[in-house]
Amino acid sequence: MRQTNKVFHLAIPCKDLDETVNFYEKLGCQLARRYSDRVTFDFFGDQVVCHLSPENIDKHPTMYPRHFGVTFLDKEEYNQTLELATSQELPFFKKPTVRFEGKREEHMTFFLVDPANNLLEFKYYHDASMAY
Repeated sequence: MRQTNKVFHLAIPCKDLDETVNFYEKLGCQLARRYSDRVTFDFFGDQVVCHLSPENIDKHPTMYPRHFGVTFLDKEEYNQTLELATSQELPFFKKPTVRFEGKREEHMTFFLVDPANNLLEFKYYHDASMAY
């Protein structure tokens, strides 16, 4: 279970700092720092650092095995993020769907793709105990 005195950190490649900042700010993330070779965001309470590394961009991303994102414990926050992504016309990699329908681990999910083809998943479990 998450403890409030810890912040998860993830570093990912990006190909252009300006378009990266534009995407993540439209998603509602706060820009924390910017340098000539990276940008750091408050990504829903955790830290995502996008390192300028155009030679490391996945040209043909797939959802599995590599993606990252947020598991919401509040359905309204999930819905607000989905509405924001839609209204900001952020690119969907996979439109909203329900996985494992009828099972305890049933959850709502959608995937976005950032400008460097990093895949972001957002999901909400109807049974919060399934988040871990």
